[in-house]
Amino acid sequence: MDLRRKDGRRRVVVTGGGIVNPIGRDWKTIFENLKQQKNFTAYNTDWDVFERMNTRLACAYTQPLSQYPRKKIRGMGRVAVMSLMSAEDALKMAGLQSEDGAEVSPLLQNGRTGIAYGACMGSFPAVVDLCRMDINGDMSRIDSQTYIKAMPQTCAANLSVYYQIRGRIITTNTACTSGSQAVGYAYEAIAGGMQDIMIAGGAEELCSPSAAVFDTMGAAAWDNDRPETEPRPFDQSRNGLVLGEGAGTLVLESLESALNRGAKIYAEVAGFGTNADGTHVTNPNRETMAEALRMAISDAAISATDIGYVNAHGTATTTGDIAETNATFSVFGRAVPISSTKSYIGHTLGACGAIEAWISLNMMNEGWFHPTLNLSHVDERCAPLDYIAGSGREISTEYVMSNNFAFGGMNTSLIFKKFTA
Repeated sequence: MDLRRKDGRRRVVVTGGGIVNPIGRDWKTIFENLKQQKNFTAYNTDWDVFERMNTRLACAYTQPLSQYPRKKIRGMGRVAVMSLMSAEDALKMAGLQSEDGAEVSPLLQNGRTGIAYGACMGSFPAVVDLCRMDINGDMSRIDSQTYIKAMPQTCAANLSVYYQIRGRIITTNTACTSGSQAVGYAYEAIAGGMQDIMIAGGAEELCSPSAAVFDTMGAAAWDNDRPETEPRPFDQSRNGLVLGEGAGTLVLESLESALNRGAKIYAEVAGFGTNADGTHVTNPNRETMAEALRMAISDAAISATDIGYVNAHGTATTTGDIAETNATFSVFGRAVPISSTKSYIGHTLGACGAIEAWISLNMMNEGWFHPTLNLSHVDERCAPLDYIAGSGREISTEYVMSNNFAFGGMNTSLIFKKFTA
């Protein structure tokens, strides 16, 4: 078996994954919920205090967070704890942490394992405490850990300390591409020989100001009386996105390292593309979006015809859906099958890229791909793609693509290949 790609770089594979999200923690549960087309949008009563905010819809993670020794997580807010939960699941699946969590492989601490992780921001309650000091002069809630919880790199930093990681730390705080950039940069670090193993992903906790930002832009769903009908990616009657929360972590590893350990391999990372629009902070640029997809295809050394499914960013915003679908069509030139995971779990912002990547590669292995929920009539301004709607679709394909686009004009595209020994 070739351990290197044709371009001389090392082959990179996925040996574990973990998700903290309403849709489930394990793939069996996630797959069942996708099959049952369960929508996790609900009315969030906590937001009733905001009279001028229209949306009340969110996909919150309502299960209790895992318990850890206080000394080990005292610098973690909700977002960092969720990242730890998903990382722990991923490392156990990869055989790098014992099932009881008590032991970890020495490979994690030999300097050849690193972390690439991101979020839009740190834990919001800690940010509020810092702001309270500046506004009211009240320092009563500030302690030695407040900034650690609030800083945007809180997930990456806390994971590195918790697991005593001594390799590279890459923080990707690039809004909605945080998770996908983390996976992409982790792949590049391993392919280039700088690391052997990378813990990669993203996390986000539900945050009312984030909802307010989209609400004031007219980009948040507001059909509060019918939460199960939101969001509606690509549909002509869509009215905006729904915020979600959670974390997603993938364990990436050189093929050589995985084979030496006898690790189970779930997929190969075949290609990655990322760039910036350079034109506007919030209005997407379909030309540069398309170029990111082309970069991933070129990196994978394949043709667009080899890709059998695209997991869309699919936020259910008018400008986003139209720009993304037209960019996709300009690259594929055909009605490639496409659907949006956000129709189930909302927009998890910094976590979405990792969550959607893990779901996409698992659907590839199952040979079944979920439809976009609430898609009845495709907006005629969206490109003529093969929008999976209604029931799911059985597709046998060797390659899948997962795309994400973010405020600031960041674009990412990941391509995964089905692994065969």
